[in-house]
Amino acid sequence: MPYPIHRLRRLRQNKILRSSIDQVLKEIKEAVSLGIPAFLLFGIPTSKNAQGTEAYGSGGIVQKAVRAIKKEFPEILVITDVCLCEYMDHGHCGTLKDQNSKFKIQNLKEVIIDNDLTLKLLQKTALSHVESGADIVAPSGMMDGMVQSIRMALDQKGFQDTPILSYAAKFASGFYGPFRDAAESPPQFGDRKSYQMPFSNREEALREIALDIEEGADMVMVKPALAYLDIIRDIREKFHIPVAAYHVSGEYSMVKAAHEKGWLSEKEIVLEILTASRRAGAHILITYWAKDVAKWFKAR
Repeated sequence: MPYPIHRLRRLRQNKILRSSIDQVLKEIKEAVSLGIPAFLLFGIPTSKNAQGTEAYGSGGIVQKAVRAIKKEFPEILVITDVCLCEYMDHGHCGTLKDQNSKFKIQNLKEVIIDNDLTLKLLQKTALSHVESGADIVAPSGMMDGMVQSIRMALDQKGFQDTPILSYAAKFASGFYGPFRDAAESPPQFGDRKSYQMPFSNREEALREIALDIEEGADMVMVKPALAYLDIIRDIREKFHIPVAAYHVSGEYSMVKAAHEKGWLSEKEIVLEILTASRRAGAHILITYWAKDVAKWFKAR
């Protein structure tokens, strides 16, 4: 059976909403009662800046949430997203080069990320999550060398047994819209195509997967899932490593909206979509529908 992971955002109708820590604890309590043992956590900071400082501070929202969750539910698996886009005032996944020349940056065709500096911030972020109690870290910024850099930082601090779930094949997709609205993380200028993968390039995805495995990834992820089932299949056939399929906010919202219009049956479509991901080769399903599916199975 695939391993369902519940995304920790409140989902009502076709909206992607935020949750406070107390609400997250309620969500987890309900999900655990349904048999869901694993959760992927994202954070929205109280303030943003060009260095994303709330991403790696011990008082950051993810760090606080992880400590609260592990205190109340020590047995569950907590995975944390490691990226900077939600914490940066410009909405990109890393520190920008030439920070003092915003006019110049805004007029570039491609946003240029300072990869080396970003890796240092990702190291600090991942380490702060694990020190707070996270069981698995999931770097999603698509920075060159991010897995190796995080692996090194964790090993040096004695966390060599903490697994890394890498967003190794994260595509520059139009399916992220509802999440970005909720997280207030759309890029303020430019786009993320200079560091996320073009959706037309199959071979690049496989090269990225191979590099992340070589750098020490314990698991890899394909994001989004539905339009990239061929990539999931390729990974399953070429690499002996657990593969996660991430059904993102746009996939969730379009099914919800169609169901509300009476155009299709949500239950039938969701089970078909998740089964397709499993059939393609995914070992792990990351989905907004985890609670719904668990309820449907219990009602059988």
